Amino acid sequence: MARLLHLNGPPGIGKSTLARRYADDHPGVLDLDIDQLRPLVGGWRDRFAETGAIVRPLAVSMAGTHLRAGRDVVLPQFLGRLREIERFEAVARDSGAEFREVVLMDTRDRCLERFARRDDDLPWVRQIRRHVAEQGGDAHLAAVYDALVDVVRRRPTATVLTSEADAVERTYQDLLAVL
Repeated sequence: MARLLHLNGPPGIGKSTLARRYADDHPGVLDLDIDQLRPLVGGWRDRFAETGAIVRPLAVSMAGTHLRAGRDVVLPQFLGRLREIERFEAVARDSGAEFREVVLMDTRDRCLERFARRDDDLPWVRQIRRHVAEQGGDAHLAAVYDALVDVVRRRPTATVLTSEADAVERTYQDLLAVL
């Protein structure tokens, strides 16, 4: 059975890194990083949030296509609203696939530090950093973290994994163990 693995977590926690590793180790898995779809849409730099509203439905469609073909999808994306998670859960179910939700967490303070240290050598990472600054910086990130904590409380089937800075291999092994 195909699987949609949603890696949720605050910005900068390591979702994309783990998803890339998982896809590399599992040929045929689609690493559906929504933030990497944004640059495909004209004007994405100036309309970062609006572009998210454009690419999320595309990501749902891409996930469904890949799952219906019997292939796995890993989705490294912070989703802080239940309805967004439920859209991906529904496409997995409607495609006859399993939906697994793993939330990568660290303390709020460490998450803020990790975001501040995040490499910004990719254009979409620079845009995320700019978007966060425009939304209030650390105060915005703290609100995002709190929203995620609330989502986790309301998603009893989600597995929470501690993701420590500079412990990618250990976190990856922990991910494989829960799957």
